[in-house]
Amino acid sequence: MEAQGKTIALVVAAGSGIRAGGEGAVPKQYRRIGGRAVLAHAIAHLRHPRIDGIRVVIGAGHETAYADAVGDLSLRSPILGGATRRESVGNGLAALTADGDVGRVLVHDAARPFLPAAVIDRLIAALDDHDGAVPALPVVDTLAVADGRLGDTVPRQGLARVQTPQAFRFEAIVRAHEAWSGGEATDDAQMARAAGFSVAVVEGDRMLEKLTYDADFERAEILPGPRLVSRAGMGFDVHAFGSGSSVWLGGIEIPYARGLIGHSDADVLLHAVTDALLGAVGAGDIGDHFPPTDPRWRGAASSLFLDHARQLVEQAGGRIDHVDATIVCEAPKIGPHRVRIRENLAGLLRLPAQSVSVKATTTERLGFTGRGEGIAVQAIATIRLPE
Repeated sequence: MEAQGKTIALVVAAGSGIRAGGEGAVPKQYRRIGGRAVLAHAIAHLRHPRIDGIRVVIGAGHETAYADAVGDLSLRSPILGGATRRESVGNGLAALTADGDVGRVLVHDAARPFLPAAVIDRLIAALDDHDGAVPALPVVDTLAVADGRLGDTVPRQGLARVQTPQAFRFEAIVRAHEAWSGGEATDDAQMARAAGFSVAVVEGDRMLEKLTYDADFERAEILPGPRLVSRAGMGFDVHAFGSGSSVWLGGIEIPYARGLIGHSDADVLLHAVTDALLGAVGAGDIGDHFPPTDPRWRGAASSLFLDHARQLVEQAGGRIDHVDATIVCEAPKIGPHRVRIRENLAGLLRLPAQSVSVKATTTERLGFTGRGEGIAVQAIATIRLPE
């Protein structure tokens, strides 16, 4: 009999991901694949006609990383996890209980981001006749005891590699968590079985391999996906000099006898790069998103504009490959600050420094910039978007 109520996906993303390397202390659920956080991939693959809502459980102190990863995905506030996976899932189930009207729950690890829709179909169908269901793959390799030296082989018949999401009738998994007293469980299906509930096994998928080590992320980068096509956008901006004692370029404040006039902080470099990204993704220009007539942007840091454009590229499933910018002015001298500007711009774009180029030139005292009336910047952004 099918359980009544909503079907909710509960994404467990509270771990520290300490075994995954490559990006230092960044937990693996916030590492990026194809320009998008692993957690964002996991959420996107849970958008399914038979899933009514998605809730995410995060670790303490991960709030900023979470907000940055999910962007504008229109999710409810995250649930704070516990010290162990079991506690994190328990906190998630408690939050869903408070929400009410939950009939089924799919408990999913964020580190398995590429969930095929067919697996969701199989899991939900299995709940018509069972209290729970897990996706699994057969063991095809030879199994053996090994402790420095190869020991006896272990029969693999009847063994399976269990994956997530694991689907349950909501009341059953809540009762299983309440009744559990066996220490740390390997997964929620183990707890359900210990409580006497039936758990079906459905066909899993190799796309659900868990991301654990750095090599897993390297393989994930080359997984088959939508064909990406290159797009380029151009940005150009000018600001006149006015009163002040410094100018902002690339998010770096440079002391100077004058400032630049603008509604925001007048960072002409970030404005040009923002327009280049918006042009590449086909999203208009900076004025469409941040009108100079809007008082909210008076004196605003232009890094906000750049971050918005970067997120639009990511939300379109794209990635930024390279940004090249040329600053045109007679003064201030850019050379002493160019490295800092480049590194800061790369950081704002979440790119390695070698993917960003910042140059400076003059117009041999010709024209607007040559007369020392202001600064101009031309920028080109190269991105890749799904075809």
